[in-house]
Amino acid sequence: MPVTLLPVTHETQSRKADHLRICLEEPVECAQITTGLERYRFTHCCLPELDYQDLDLSTTFLGHALGAPLLISSMTGGTEDALQINRRLAAVAQRYGLAMGVGSQRVGVENPALMETFAVRSVAPDILLLANLGAVQLNYGYGLDHCRRVVDRLEADALILHLNPLQEAVQTGGDTNFKGLLTKIEQLCAALPVPVVVKEVGNGISAPLAQRLMAAGVAAVDVAGAGGTSWARVESERAMDAHQRRLGQTFGEWGLPTADCIVQARQIAPALPLIASGGLRHGLDVAKAIALGADLAGLAMPFLRAASESEAAAAALVEVLMAEVKTVLFCTGQGRLTGLRAAGVLAKVA
Repeated sequence: MPVTLLPVTHETQSRKADHLRICLEEPVECAQITTGLERYRFTHCCLPELDYQDLDLSTTFLGHALGAPLLISSMTGGTEDALQINRRLAAVAQRYGLAMGVGSQRVGVENPALMETFAVRSVAPDILLLANLGAVQLNYGYGLDHCRRVVDRLEADALILHLNPLQEAVQTGGDTNFKGLLTKIEQLCAALPVPVVVKEVGNGISAPLAQRLMAAGVAAVDVAGAGGTSWARVESERAMDAHQRRLGQTFGEWGLPTADCIVQARQIAPALPLIASGGLRHGLDVAKAIALGADLAGLAMPFLRAASESEAAAAALVEVLMAEVKTVLFCTGQGRLTGLRAAGVLAKVA
């Protein structure tokens, strides 16, 4: 069946450019709500009985071997700057064997010429690569054909459907009809030939919802909790009127802390492939997320800032993230990532 292209619009492309600029230049991170990761502390082991050089960060996710439990989270696409950022990040992901998601490809559906700004397979032929669309678009004319198209054009291994009700409510002219989406997600999971991953964008996925998503056939969940970039604040910065601007300011600290989302989702769904993102800023956060039950840790803002500078800066970020996680392993006496979940390795201190 041929794909039905939606009308070309420049509004989405302009919004993507605004998002990049605002995230890099404006104070849009949560100021009061935290990830909750600061409430946990590793137990130091002064005699680890390990050789640091033997430490192994490798893992698997959705059947793909990874060099480290790191996901370069979905960020951008649709602009010239986004093309450069995506290719720098993809090159780094290829070098270190990381997973990578791209930003929402809606702009590429609306204007097929812009799909090239997401195309990174030539740079990263071997990585676990995730396409991306807003789940709410399933209520605005998108269907299986559109989802197939973004996956095929990206040569992606999986499709992320992102959930962003608060962002859409704050965004001027946002898409706010979320009615009946779970059924449509379930139908898509059954029909799409690649796994479907559902993520939030920084306000968190509760454990009961994670369980419902798993029952619907979702292959993995990214909890994307609160404590990092606030998309309500981002949309407030670009609001076209005082009404929407106030909404963004009022709800700038809304959401479920990342740590709580990880713990509760893992308790209710022990076998669910789980990604932790939302406010992770260094390898100690990554290690805590893994210890609490996540399989992968996603970072966006740190990678965006680094890749905006250069590919070398993005590579340097990966090097230090991996060194930080290895240091946690070494100083807790654990030779592999799974050891971080052993009893007594991580303790809640507040």
